[in-house]
Amino acid sequence: MIDPKKVQLQHYADGTPSVLRKTVVYQELYFYKRSDILYQLTVAFSRRFLPKYGDRTVDQMVQAARSTMQNIAEGSVDGQTSVETEIKLLGVAKGSNHELLGDYQNYIKTNGLSEWWGTNSRADKLHTFCKEHTSVEDFSPYLERWTDEEMANCAICLCHMIDRGLTTYITNRDREFVEQGGIRERMTAARVGYRNNQKEEIERLQAELAEARAEIARLKAELSGKSR
Repeated sequence: MIDPKKVQLQHYADGTPSVLRKTVVYQELYFYKRSDILYQLTVAFSRRFLPKYGDRTVDQMVQAARSTMQNIAEGSVDGQTSVETEIKLLGVAKGSNHELLGDYQNYIKTNGLSEWWGTNSRADKLHTFCKEHTSVEDFSPYLERWTDEEMANCAICLCHMIDRGLTTYITNRDREFVEQGGIRERMTAARVGYRNNQKEEIERLQAELAEARAEIARLKAELSGKSR
């Protein structure tokens, strides 16, 4: 049982507690930014290097990239009211990202290309580039210039970064859910907080009323003394 007093709530300007969690601006999440880049890269990669007809891989890769990006966005928005839904949708995004990672790794294997990793100097440069650049505009000039090996390895690097980001984020949300509860616990805490605020307000008004009455009694006594 979660103690309502330990549930952290936001409050409106008038002090009324809110059941809504703090809004997450998903566009600012670093793994969302990279999922957007990954989607644009995958669309360009599919158009340039995959068959235009008769190969379902094209649709699968583009849809997996889109699913990763969209489920991060939707999960973050829905998370304002339901951390359970947020975790579920972020899990879907994580799964789609893994699917896309596998597709790129399979492409490299089946086409006799090299996957850059470990102490490979190209891997270090690519990782640094992906780490330091987080907007689609930074990658756009290369989407028509890179070879399929370069694009595939860039996509793999982005997939790993997105996975690490999602893993940490989901873990934090999971801990928050265990410690703070979901919407039901927040509603209970908000109601308890509202009742407590009302009680405190009533007590404050009663104290002010008692002070006012005492002041009136004092003034009456003072006036009575002067009239004698």
